[in-house]
Parts: sequence; structure tokens; C-alpha cells
Amino acid sequence: MTEASKSLSTVELDSLAANIKLWGRELGFQQVGITDTDTGEHSEHLRRWLDKQLHGEMSYMADREALRKDPAALHEKTLRVISLRMDYLPPNVETVKLLDHPDKAYLSRYALGRDYHKLIRKRIKTLADKIVEHTGERSQRAFVDSAPVLERAFAEKAGLGWIGKNTMLINSTMGSWFFLGELFTDLPLPIDTPQTSKHCGSCTACLDICPTKAFNGAFELDARKCISYLTIELKSSIPINLRPLIGNRVFGCDDCQIICPWNKFAKPTDEQDFKPRHGLDDADMLGLFLWTEQEFEKKTEGSAIRRIGYQRWLRNLAVGLGNSKQDNDKTAQTIAALQSRKGISDLLDEHIHWALERLDTNSSAHTPS
Repeated sequence: MTEASKSLSTVELDSLAANIKLWGRELGFQQVGITDTDTGEHSEHLRRWLDKQLHGEMSYMADREALRKDPAALHEKTLRVISLRMDYLPPNVETVKLLDHPDKAYLSRYALGRDYHKLIRKRIKTLADKIVEHTGERSQRAFVDSAPVLERAFAEKAGLGWIGKNTMLINSTMGSWFFLGELFTDLPLPIDTPQTSKHCGSCTACLDICPTKAFNGAFELDARKCISYLTIELKSSIPINLRPLIGNRVFGCDDCQIICPWNKFAKPTDEQDFKPRHGLDDADMLGLFLWTEQEFEKKTEGSAIRRIGYQRWLRNLAVGLGNSKQDNDKTAQTIAALQSRKGISDLLDEHIHWALERLDTNSSAHTPS
């Protein structure tokens, strides 16, 4: 560290903070805020949530709890957290309508384009380089949803929004269709005013619409029932009682965001990488199920979908196909497709068997006597 960087005055730090926000916007972030490293009430909330075992199979949440509580333990010398928001809502994409068409596959909007991790991390590292350029060598580290960071807590503290009843960060001018990233730094920058008011009022739309009733109440999500957890995080069998409730949601779920009144203010992004790829914003579920493993690997290259792997991709689609409502010709095609994927794994076979039983039951129920 240079002598100049050690002795930045209050005026210089204020100017630097303003420049950091400017540079962030120039790099494509819609909002940048700065906060301290105190996780306080947010750490306590996490502890209560873990004590209730609401994290399911996400053992890493408990294993790395100490690092979430103390940013300096995760990255030495951290004094401030720079929180950054990047909007991802693609223009002219009306995926909500897919929920009314059970033969279509619904994928969470954030996963329709390229994986956001590399794009945002690269931009944050560019920001870090700009800071070094102006201050000398720093202790800094970029994070994008890939390390034990209480990102929504820091974003709320940095004034980027408030954590709503659906546990998502909500912004009064953008809703909740955005990604978050962080830059940990040893610079004693001035901190922004935190978001202390939660503007959800008496609204419970997000809690009421959840297909699996995953919310125990406001601000508490039981991940074990959440469709995003079931289709992305869960590596084992999806509980049988929850499968019919998943419908055609094959990768994540947006229901609690779609219904949120604040999302009427959401604005589409100009980021090309967030635009849908391979027609995933209007894909036929049977067509996706018929992808070979090679096709899956090719078409999910650079996508967040890749992380669940081919078997769980088919597992989720098998559940979706079991929930589909089709005419007799399409049902015959679906049954043949399901049969063709037997033998890949015991996990997949179980879900295929369930789907076949569901299709048989639904077909019998609609057959004239």
C-alpha cells in the first residue's frame, strides 16, 4: 500500500465514494451503495432460520455461518462493503403467460440468458482496478452470489432497497428484478443511509400466491418447500406431496416477484447477455426433455441452468410433464419420451414413474365411460 493511499482525507474519501458510484454506473450497474460490515440483526435472523432447519439440504448455509457474520473473516482487513445492483429483466419477455400453458416449461427469468456471475464479477473487478488506480494498492475482493455473503442485508444497509416479506430485496423504483454483487474493501469510505422502512404495508400477495405455501409468515421462507430450492438446490428426490404443486416450473420460480406491486415499476435491461437464449422464454416442455446430454451441455453453456446437471434437469422436466394436460396424441408422445429416459439413474427413474402414473390417472379421468 502506498503512503498516499494510507492517508486519504475525509474530503478525498467523500470524493472517491462519489466517483465509485459514477464508475459503477458507467460499468452498467443501476445503483451503488456503501455500508459498514456490521451484520447485527441480519446475523441473528440467519441464526433463528438455521435453528429451525429451514435451509434443508443447503448445509453450506450452516457450515459457513461465521463467515457470513463477519466480512473481515471472509476477507481480511475489510472495512466497507460496496453493494451494486444490476437489473436483469429482459425486454418484451412475457413468460408469465407460460404458467397458464402446462405443456410449456417455465424457467425463472434470471436464468433465461447467460450466467450473470462472470459478467458481474468481471465488472466489479474492473471497478476495483479503477479504485486501485486512484488510491494505490488496496485489499479488495469481489463477490457475486458465490460466497458466504449476506448480500441482501448489505444492500439494504447500503440503501439499495428493503428486504420484503418474500425475503427478496425490493427497490421502490425497480421492484426486485435485479442481481446483486459486492466489493469488500479496506477503504474507510463514508457509508450511505440504510433502508430502515419496509414499504410492504399490509400487502401479503407474495405470501398468498406461493404455490407450495413455502412462507411461514412475513420474512420467513421455508426453503424446503420453495420451488427454487426444489428444482435447483435439492439434489435428492422432490417430495411427492409437493410435485403436483410445482406445475410447469422446471427451473426456479418467480411467483412471489411477479405478484409484487412494486414490480410494476421494473424497467427492461439493455444488457444483451440477459436476453433469452435457445427460445427458453417459450419452450415446449417435451422438446426440452428430449434434449440429449450433449444437447444439454451445448445449449446450457454459459448458463446458470448448467449447475443442476443433466439428470436433475430431466428430473424437473419429468415432474412438469407429469403435471401437464395434453390431448391423447401428445400424451402418447410424452409417455414414449418418459419411457426412453429410463435407466439413466434411480433418482430419475423414480420421477419418471411418478409422471407416468400421473399421466395415466389424468388420461383415465378424462376418458368418456
